[in-house]
Amino acid sequence: MYRAKNTTLSYSDAIAELETIVNKLQNNEYEIDELQKCTTRSLELLKFCKSKLFETDEALQKILAELND
Repeated sequence: MYRAKNTTLSYSDAIAELETIVNKLQNNEYEIDELQKCTTRSLELLKFCKSKLFETDEALQKILAELND
């Protein structure tokens, strides 16, 4: 389930992985020893998604600003 940090990850892959983690958490599928890894990975994925969203927003704002010139 976990990807190496240097592997290219898309936004949709990150969301899918987060959904898998959440589903497993909701169904109590993780052992207690896995919870820390799961939480850490979730945080990494959330930060990645947030970064992608901000990058996309900035790019769109730049495009819209150019259209208004």
